Amino acid sequence: MTAEPLGKAASPSIIALLSGPDRTGLVARTGAWIWEKGGNILHASQHHDREADVFFQRLEWFPARGQDPEEEARAFHRFAASELSMQARVALSSDRPNIAIFVSKIEHCFHDIILRENAGELRGQIACIISNHDTLSTAADRYEIPFFHVPVSKDSKQKAEAEQLRILEEYEIELVLMARYMQILSGSFFQNFAHPVINIHHSFLPAFAGARPYYQAYQRGVKVIGATAHYATQDLDQGPIICQEIAHVNHRYGVPDLIQKGKDLERTAFAQAARLHLENRILVYNNKTVVFD
Repeated sequence: MTAEPLGKAASPSIIALLSGPDRTGLVARTGAWIWEKGGNILHASQHHDREADVFFQRLEWFPARGQDPEEEARAFHRFAASELSMQARVALSSDRPNIAIFVSKIEHCFHDIILRENAGELRGQIACIISNHDTLSTAADRYEIPFFHVPVSKDSKQKAEAEQLRILEEYEIELVLMARYMQILSGSFFQNFAHPVINIHHSFLPAFAGARPYYQAYQRGVKVIGATAHYATQDLDQGPIICQEIAHVNHRYGVPDLIQKGKDLERTAFAQAARLHLENRILVYNNKTVVFD
């Protein structure tokens, strides 16, 4: 159930994501801290991984009238670290991180994510587009988003990634969305870009890797196809999975049908992953995720 802030509809809420060793009283202590400050809890959800004995919690609340949300967020972070010995990430619902889209020539996820951002569906703003082809530069102009053509070849990869990193720094990017960017980012890129990267994969990882995935699926006579959105890492397609979408198919589906259905799934999974991340609903541990949806 969602509560409204008491007389303070314009104030941002505070969102905290916590993780650490499980022990008695954690839920009570976090709730009591907010109550003592006069806060109004909107959502509270938790999960206990019994195998790893790790506790996870997501809290969202409105601070009391007259309270500075940024200062209260910092105070809660100190409380979680010093008194609970928990790892914490605290944000405000008003935060709008800058996003960069990486794209090659395949455009369905590219257009879909921009239109969703334009419609106000994402808590972020697309600040720039980076592509290894100039195919979508005209579309970027129509959207009035800066477009950077950074060609990539085997010999120029290091130089190209240096240019990409320069652009990301210039635009203060905090999230990269790989909208079917058909290049592998190197370990050096991830070491130098200290922010998340979300990729969309055209199947259930690690199935049907490489070229012509839907042709591979057709050849195997699959009955279910899917799309996987995950955090990208230097280990190709091995990053933590955020969400997956599926569709049932049968012998009547040809390759074009599978491609069309697959594009629908990719759009949905990609947008959902971006939304969950920007709403601070994801905790990563042991190369997997806890998603508070």
